[in-house]
Amino acid sequence: METFRYLPGTSTLVLDTAACVGCGECSLVCPHGVFLLTDGKAKIVDIDGCMECGACAVNCSVKAITVTPGVGCASYVLKTRLKGKGISTCGSAGCC
Repeated sequence: METFRYLPGTSTLVLDTAACVGCGECSLVCPHGVFLLTDGKAKIVDIDGCMECGACAVNCSVKAITVTPGVGCASYVLKTRLKGKGISTCGSAGCC
């Protein structure tokens, strides 16, 4: 998803391609199209699109994906919006 950007170069997402069995679950559950199945294996094609929600890691049956969900500004922005406290941005009090 080219229109969504997280903080460039900060994602904690890691894919162990040797452990990947090519089931495709990561690409199915990722809301931002971070993964693509190529030659029977998952590949990270847009790491800066990762919002670190953790859906890929939770759904990976062989634990080939690790990510620390809810880190940084993305967590702050999402939690603030979910609690109905309006719009927040990076740099707000309590963030970054």
